[in-house]
Formats: sequence, C-alpha cells, structure tokens
Amino acid sequence: MKRTALAEKHEQLGARMVDFAGWYMPVQYSGIIEEHKAVRTAAGLFDLGHMGQVEVTGNDALAFLNYIGSNDISGLEPGAAIYSLMLNPNGGVIDDIIIYRHPSGVGYFVVINASNTDKDVAWLQEQAAKRDDLDVNVNHISESTGMIAIQGPNAAEIVSELSSVDLSDMAHFSMRETRIAGVECLAGRTGYTGEDGWEFYFPVDQSATVWDALMAAGQDHGLKPIGLGARDTLRLEARMPLYGNEMDDETNPYDAGLGWAVKLDRDDFIGRDALVAAREKGITRRTVGFKMVERGGVPRTHYEIQVDGKPVGHVTSGTASPTLGENIGLAIIDKEYAGAGKPLDIMIRGKAVKAEQVKMPFYKRGA
Repeated sequence: MKRTALAEKHEQLGARMVDFAGWYMPVQYSGIIEEHKAVRTAAGLFDLGHMGQVEVTGNDALAFLNYIGSNDISGLEPGAAIYSLMLNPNGGVIDDIIIYRHPSGVGYFVVINASNTDKDVAWLQEQAAKRDDLDVNVNHISESTGMIAIQGPNAAEIVSELSSVDLSDMAHFSMRETRIAGVECLAGRTGYTGEDGWEFYFPVDQSATVWDALMAAGQDHGLKPIGLGARDTLRLEARMPLYGNEMDDETNPYDAGLGWAVKLDRDDFIGRDALVAAREKGITRRTVGFKMVERGGVPRTHYEIQVDGKPVGHVTSGTASPTLGENIGLAIIDKEYAGAGKPLDIMIRGKAVKAEQVKMPFYKRGA
C-alpha cells in the first residue's frame, strides 16, 4: 500500500488503518460518531495526502479544460474554482474534479479522486497528446504535493491563528496563497462535509509541519483528527456525491443528479453529443434521497429498491446519520417513482423495509 507523509502520525494517534484504494489510511481514531459530531460542532482535521493533483498550463489550458470537462470554466477569475466532470464519449463519468485557476492567474490546479488518480492522469495526458492543435501541458504533481483539510464551525478561528494572510473573507470555491507555520500553501475553500473550512496544498515534505501546527492551534477549539469513516457519513448528510457510488463510467451526470455541472451551450467537449442525445431521448432515472421509516437495518450500497414489489433502482450510498439520528441514503431509481414524500422499499437481507423520499441535502449548515 502507498503511505501518505502522515502515516506515522496516524499510527501515533491510535488510528485504525485500512487499505483504501491502495493507500494506507486511517478509517477512524476515537470513533466514527464522535469524529463526525466533532466536525459538526467544533472542527476536524483530514489527511488528504492520497488525493491527486494536476497542473494544467500553456496558452490553451482553458480551452483544453473546457474540452475534457462538462462545466464551462471560461469565466474563472484568478483564484476562483469550479466543480466539473470528466466524461467519456458515451457520457459516463470518468471522475468528478475541482478546477482552480491559480491565484497568480497562470495556469490551473486540478484536484482528482485518490482511487482514480492513475486513470485520470493517463486520460488527461492522452487527450492532451491527441489535441496537438492546443498548447497545453499536463503535469502530474501528486507525489510532490501534500493536502490537509480542516472543516467545522471553529475552523476559521483555528486557521486565523496560523495563516499569514486573512482567509476569512475568501469566497466559497476559491483559492488564495498563504503561509501556515511558515510553509508556503495554496488554500482552497471548497469542502466535502457540509461545513466551512479549507484545504491546504503544500510541498509534501512539509506535511507534518502543517498537521502539527493545525493540531496545536486547534487544541482548545475541539479539533480532532478525522478518519475516512466520518468523512463518508459527513459527505452523505451534505449530499456530496462519491465516485463509484453516485457516479461511474456507466452513469451520466443527469442520472447522477449532477446536471447542474453540465453546460451544453458552448463549444464541443468530450461526451457532449451523448448528453445531448440523452436529453432529447428523455432522462429516465433520477438520484433521490430517502430516510428509513421502518426498522430493519441500515441501507447499503447496491441494495435493491422496489415499489409495489417491482425493482425500480438501487441504493448508491447509505448510512446511519449521526446528526439526524436516522438511517438515510441516496439512490438511483426510475424517474416515474421519484419525488419527495413518495415511498420506497429497500431490500435489506431479503426483506422489504419501508423508506420515504426526502428533499436534499439531509443536512445544511445553519438550517
């Protein structure tokens, strides 16, 4: 297994380590529920050293990213970010990505999923090689880049004690240059938990310095290290999609409930023709949220969903929500059965257990 630069820190903190997409990662420290609640009420620190990063530069970097992505980045100002999807020619999702325009205005910084890094980088480099009409460079920088996220209502106070510049006025989905404990960082403000916070990117050999400084500054603010287990329950409550669950190479953005990240009214991009055809044919599936209204177990990925005994879809993600105290999930189902308040039967261990569709997200900060 690959190890992040913070693997020994996690072991010292007593984390339970697991194999995640070929990485040796902490699944939990004190416990998933406790860590989840810490992020919702105080702050949590995440080692994201397994995530992938790519720099895209050259005179035609913008045109290239618009070609390989579903969203339109033409209006990105320096320091701004956008969520986009890399699609295959059939309209399936290769991965979801965040594209930052570097605060300097020179080039773009793209963050990709850990489980897809090798696949994504190979795809990007392949597409760049095919487009010899474009002046573009795809530079894989994952091995030299460390990444740590801090999330939660106390994150701003903790970061203010360390950052060399004020980050409190940063817009959501933006990036700024700063120093944390003397380490040059790029600070992104996106998040994957439903809470406020930052992602810091820095030279990988400075990972321990940044981690220790944040942990020390957060000692009196309820900051806890957070594992992959709580990261998953947090993102599900906030209706954040996960590659391999809500989307994959066979699922188009409309079925995944991500049509808002598709801009068809612009120049051609990979997968565009397939999405236009899908729209014209009519979308037949929808991604919905549900809560269990009958006891019988926790919904899990791939569980079949029925209505009146007829299979209509499957669970894409499910969990016992620490914040809501209910069993919740996301599912892709036939469109005709979708709608808040409508019933579903989740097949759990061969038994139909009643559920009800609800509006998304399950949890929203300040709501």
